Amino acid sequence: MSLTDKAPRTGTAPAPARTSRFADENGRRIRAWELILRYTLLLIVLALTVGPFLWQLSTSLKGPTEDIFSSPPRFLPEHPTLHNYKRVADTIPVWEYVLNSLKVAAANVVTNCVGSALAGYALARLRYRGRRAATLVFVLAMLVPAEAIVIAQFTTMRDLGLNNTLTGVVLPGAVASLNVLLMRNAFRGLPFEVEEAAYADGANVWQRFVRIALPSVKGTLAVVAIFAFMFAWDDFLWPLIVLSDPSKYTLTIGLNYLHGTFANDERLVAAGTVIAVAPLIALFACLQRYFFRGVGEGAVKG
Repeated sequence: MSLTDKAPRTGTAPAPARTSRFADENGRRIRAWELILRYTLLLIVLALTVGPFLWQLSTSLKGPTEDIFSSPPRFLPEHPTLHNYKRVADTIPVWEYVLNSLKVAAANVVTNCVGSALAGYALARLRYRGRRAATLVFVLAMLVPAEAIVIAQFTTMRDLGLNNTLTGVVLPGAVASLNVLLMRNAFRGLPFEVEEAAYADGANVWQRFVRIALPSVKGTLAVVAIFAFMFAWDDFLWPLIVLSDPSKYTLTIGLNYLHGTFANDERLVAAGTVIAVAPLIALFACLQRYFFRGVGEGAVKG
């Protein structure tokens, strides 16, 4: 036997070939090509969603001498100007329409937040006969298209004398079924032990709702507020049916005059579009940290 055979083997096994891998938020290892594919898809989705708005913003800042249909298209304006926004204000009373839309949207936010919170808490926490049937009614209400009941809503507003009023615009969307179910799921996700301790201290239902349950679901309330504002701000069909006085038009109806009167001037249309979208972006920017937390709160339980 040679000396080399008697020597102990202290060498280690050769290391396996390394591959480029990363870990996601759950700790699962992913390959580099998977990461590249994910970000590529995200960039495509971002371009499809944000791209049209950025193009409209660019068009609204271009002067009358710039060609907006040039080939290849030019994204950045050569001489940015706010003249198109001034022309929109000179063509239609856009700020009056904005004020009307803000009134409708603010009323919708208040009624949806208050009504959805009360109804959601009753469906999630209170014990009474017919609670499951009431929940089923809200679920079925989501399946009914708005166009199917618009005639019934119009006749109801007419009988109440609310046609051609902003109140008539607000009432049909005062409490949305989706918002009620979101609040119900958020309240169901809260532990019962917290309210049981308050009940042992003598707190009634209203006190438990206001002081304990409601502050715990502020994220979902922010989601409800965003949804209510977006629905009221973007709604076109119902205000078009109810309103006949131009001084009470909302912004979506008022901007329709730009399409009819200045169909060939895309700069004015783009400026009006930016004016309509800007409040939504500002609202989401203010409530975005509550929005993503609230989506999780409202989806804890079905």
